[in-house]
Amino acid sequence: MDDRPFDDRQRDDVQPLIACEHCAGVHRRRALQHGELAACERCGTVLWRYSRLTLNDWLALAVASLIVFCVANAFPVARIEIYGAERGATLLDAIGITWQQHHWAVAFMTGMVGFMLPLLQLLALLWVLLPLSRGRMPADMAQVCRLLGWLQPWSMVPVFLLGVIVALVKLASSVQVHVGLGLPAFGVLTVLLTIVGRLSPQALWRHAEDAGLAHTPEPQCKPGHLLAGCHACGLVQDLAEPVSDADDRAQHCMRCHAVLHKRKPQSLARTWALMLTAAILYIPANILPVMRIATVVGDSGHTILGGVVELWRGGAWDIALIVFVASVVVPMTKLLALLLLVLRVQWGDATGLRARTRMYEMVEIIGQWSMLDVFVVILLSALADFPGLMRISADTGAAAFGLVVVLTMLAAMSFDPRSAWDAEPAAGASAHLKESH
Repeated sequence: MDDRPFDDRQRDDVQPLIACEHCAGVHRRRALQHGELAACERCGTVLWRYSRLTLNDWLALAVASLIVFCVANAFPVARIEIYGAERGATLLDAIGITWQQHHWAVAFMTGMVGFMLPLLQLLALLWVLLPLSRGRMPADMAQVCRLLGWLQPWSMVPVFLLGVIVALVKLASSVQVHVGLGLPAFGVLTVLLTIVGRLSPQALWRHAEDAGLAHTPEPQCKPGHLLAGCHACGLVQDLAEPVSDADDRAQHCMRCHAVLHKRKPQSLARTWALMLTAAILYIPANILPVMRIATVVGDSGHTILGGVVELWRGGAWDIALIVFVASVVVPMTKLLALLLLVLRVQWGDATGLRARTRMYEMVEIIGQWSMLDVFVVILLSALADFPGLMRISADTGAAAFGLVVVLTMLAAMSFDPRSAWDAEPAAGASAHLKESH
């Protein structure tokens, strides 16, 4: 640890600071070697990893992702045949048919997280990477990076890909299924988006810092101030410490002008409200049918658990297990984990902080996978659309379940994991400097 005052260090050979978003610990960046990563000494969160990719490499990946995105959405993911009739469907077909069936909430949610937001994410990346790769700072870097940070958690292309596989397994036992070009394209797109997803807004700002395009003023840590990292650009700077939570007045980042707070305002209250609403909606989401199947012999509704049982009895026990985990286990796990995290903060419990940080990371990672069943329903609606023979449509339960997914994700985003570390006996690491390793 370097205990010298910040203003006593030589500015020209000092690496910028980085703040841990999970515990508020402040560290000084250093160059990493191949295979190395930098982890927070306080909570163990990975701060950044070594990457040999340059800005030109990231630009090439983003361009490739956009091309594959267009191919994946232009061609059907599958075609089915029934009594000589054939039907193919793209993601946009599935969204459009769901809208025509008057299930507007389901169509809107899936259209946003499956198409619009991933497309905006790629366009935002290209908007920033094009000038950066040419040694220029985008004039609207701050605004676009803030947008990018908001978009990344809501890009659910991998979930849609798994939904396609589940839907095809469901149909394969009763109709003839042919894989379309869109399916392997979505597979490639999933890989590319997973790689590109590692380029967070903070990583983009670090590339700009390393290229000498973004200034990184060294904070002075004045009396009555603390060191805090900007959630949007990652710049560590002086923040006037509020006298109380009610006095947590908004301050702005000196580099990107995003609003800065010591902790997220009203974090626990907002998390409680979103969790309780999600828990209430979780009941109709499981009781009401998520889809309705109309055939020449009758009309029937199917719940989430009913679909799992149907897959199991049909011999697709592995797919049934995936659907059960994604649609039943994951939402319950998210709600229970968030409940535990919130209660431990309210009780002022300072034990098991590292384990609780890992739990919060787990909640963030699994959040979007519960949307699986909703994607399955809209794809079945598009593929099995044979008026007079067979017709599948979304039902009320699908909208309720989609809202549960959205609300639990918002609840996780509203919770501030740094508030748990405030109860640590040696609190105040946000004003300490440590060398990451």
